[in-house]
Amino acid sequence: MLTKRLELIFQNAAGRRTTLAVQDPRDNLTEAEVRSVMELILARNIFTSPGGDLTAIAGARIVTRDVTDIIAA
Repeated sequence: MLTKRLELIFQNAAGRRTTLAVQDPRDNLTEAEVRSVMELILARNIFTSPGGDLTAIAGARIVTRDVTDIIAA
């Protein structure tokens, strides 16, 4: 089974990285779209983390995972 996840990586007030994951992102996402959403998350202070508020964009990536069951329960 192939799964995809968009990871939005932010720096928080403590200087540590915090990742927000979005399952099954659209295939044709652009850098501009992702950056725009991340800037909105920061501007509106939508999320917080154990290290405090999110303060900066640290990156974004799409993670693809392919799992093949050998023995299924």
